[in-house]
Amino acid sequence: MSAARTFVDLLAGRCDAGKLAPRDWDGVIGVARSEAMLATLAHRLEHADLPPTVAALFADQRAAAAVAQRQALWEAEMARRALSPTGVEFVLLKGAAYAAADMACAAGRQIGDLDILVLASDIGRAENLLLKAGWEWVKPDPYDDAYYREHMHELPPLIHKARDRMIDVHHTILPRTHRITPDALALVSDAVKTLDGFAVLRPTDMACHCAAHMLADGDLQGGLRNLWDFHSMTREFAADDPGFWGRLDERAALHGLRDAVHRAARLARDLYGTVLQTGWDRADLADVWFRRRLVARDDWGRVTHPMIEQAFYMRSHWLRMPPTMLAQHLWTKWRKR
Repeated sequence: MSAARTFVDLLAGRCDAGKLAPRDWDGVIGVARSEAMLATLAHRLEHADLPPTVAALFADQRAAAAVAQRQALWEAEMARRALSPTGVEFVLLKGAAYAAADMACAAGRQIGDLDILVLASDIGRAENLLLKAGWEWVKPDPYDDAYYREHMHELPPLIHKARDRMIDVHHTILPRTHRITPDALALVSDAVKTLDGFAVLRPTDMACHCAAHMLADGDLQGGLRNLWDFHSMTREFAADDPGFWGRLDERAALHGLRDAVHRAARLARDLYGTVLQTGWDRADLADVWFRRRLVARDDWGRVTHPMIEQAFYMRSHWLRMPPTMLAQHLWTKWRKR
């Protein structure tokens, strides 16, 4: 069995960690690092029978992840202090949202940039307030700046000049030129509050955004991590709400994300054992290519099927913009290199 498959089986609880040989751990750790999921695996196997060196590594990873989450929530607080006093409200997205809501998928999750969602009508004010509060542009190139502003679902990324932390300010969750146009107003207006007063997406919208980020707006880089998020959050939401899957289906249809959400559910079932309701398990022959892309790593964490990786890279661009615009964009980027 490949290291990627062993890694997935460990997360899913299908593999006994105590029976792995030292060489097996080398491969598993290599895959976990490449997927930015080493701390996630460390939390999943916190009480497992592990070799001393692996146990020590995992303890360090859990401690580092706890520090990183505190840093991420502090950065969210800094954004709140910069924006909220002037009436610009925002919704936390992705890892910071999971941590703020104390969700199961936050355990050990690597959090990079701070992602927030504001109303499109507030995007200009949000930009100016963040610049005034110490953030500055990461992409000074005029073409990149114009591309973000005209075609993307977010401002060009900003980084704080003192704290060296990045923030991505979204006004929707998929690019403007994407074939799918989620209801951004509904995402913001139906958000819910955490105990600390941060706004996060309602459960069904959070699952929709996770599926969109994984399958409708990317080439599946980090796909195993995003799929683990989807598996963990839907299991948690369904445990609290017996009608969750039905509500998720309705909300996905509202946002135009029904295909992406259903595919994410099937992939989560196939890899992590997500329990689905009737109607969510229809066959789709294309799923086999998504599964191959997700587990295409060797014992060093390197991609083993570069042609499949390239095909998904091309697919991600094809979904994001019309053919003529895509050709112009790729030509411009190639010339700039």
